Amino acid sequence: MNSALARPRLQFVEAGSVVLVGIAAALWAFDAYFRPGLTTQLSPGQIVLVEDLLISLCLLPVLLLNIAELRRLSGRRWLALAAIAIGPQAVATVLFTKAIGYSFANPAAPNFDVLHEVYLLYLLQPVFGVLFARVFLGERRKPTFWPLAGIALVGVYLIVFAENPAAPWQIRRPELTAGLLVLGAVIMWAGGTVLGRYTLEDVSFPVTTSMRFLLALPVLFVIAYLDKGGAIFSGYSVSQVPSFLGIVIVPGLLAMLLYYLALSRTPASLATIAELGYPLALFLIFSLPPPVGQGAPLHAVELLGAVLLVTGVVALNFMKTRNIVEVPRERMAPEVARGA
Repeated sequence: MNSALARPRLQFVEAGSVVLVGIAAALWAFDAYFRPGLTTQLSPGQIVLVEDLLISLCLLPVLLLNIAELRRLSGRRWLALAAIAIGPQAVATVLFTKAIGYSFANPAAPNFDVLHEVYLLYLLQPVFGVLFARVFLGERRKPTFWPLAGIALVGVYLIVFAENPAAPWQIRRPELTAGLLVLGAVIMWAGGTVLGRYTLEDVSFPVTTSMRFLLALPVLFVIAYLDKGGAIFSGYSVSQVPSFLGIVIVPGLLAMLLYYLALSRTPASLATIAELGYPLALFLIFSLPPPVGQGAPLHAVELLGAVLLVTGVVALNFMKTRNIVEVPRERMAPEVARGA
């Protein structure tokens, strides 16, 4: 690629990387439009196996064109890529799909109480992400990071509990199984953000994306087989193709390529806050009328939460240039992680 053309593009990504992570996370929310219909016909393992297989096939040419990049990887980078594939991509996605299945057991009448509980636990992801970034990447946050991160967290909290902000304190009989599933997924996804940032120091974002899905395939096959046994390939139908293609194209290919491109320029501590764009977009989609959304009422508190979240993420993006997060020098991504 012509370097004169690449430079402005890279400057754009550098300047808006935190916001771009948030946009990528928002694209993940389109998963909620395509996935619920599949959860009533297939097991979580079957769903994730097929979507991962289709995405891997799309990304295989990218991987083959960059095969030389893989040959020079260290053992630690290979371990990080494998961990991303096994944890965040395979196990966490299956756990989250199963938890969402509790909310959409009856597609005509989604259980929003369970859904709210699921996303209450999702708010813990930045907590784990910030902790992991400090322990494993040595990132140090300056004092100005915390109030801005707090504004973003308050914003997404108001979005999730727009009808009754005190709702979490009134839950008497929570869906324990769904909660534990989401908690496990959240911890793995937070670790995935940190591992992805580490990997992108030596691996380009297209290859990181490709390996995330490709290495997950054997694990997903085992998960689906343990769940369904010899009936692992039963239950599929032609009518499911549009849903699978929707998952593959939007929250799969577009979202993950953009995510890893932006993450290559973003400290993990900032990226994990920006990923709260996912629940923001999710509840905005639910507010749309059927058949696109669920027709859920959009409250003024929800709009206030959206403003607070966007304000917090944009402010963190602006403060990134002022080193609001100090990254050890050896952790800075080289040119290979900046795309070509």
